[in-house]
Amino acid sequence: MAEPAPKTPPDVPVYDSSSVQREYRRHRAKRQARARRTRQRRANNMRFWLIVIALIALSVYLSIAMWHQVQRLFGL
Repeated sequence: MAEPAPKTPPDVPVYDSSSVQREYRRHRAKRQARARRTRQRRANNMRFWLIVIALIALSVYLSIAMWHQVQRLFGL
């Protein structure tokens, strides 16, 4: 009669503590980089809109100043 094949235990992965720590640090660095990119994107967006608003305000001011000069010169 045939005997069943001997059961071998499943391969238990061997963890190297330094590689676990290295992966932990790598994932933490990725999270921090993602957060830093998000903060920079928000700051850049805010800076863009502030400059746009400042340029619009400047153009309105210059338009009003030029209009007053035209009225003064031509007596409109």
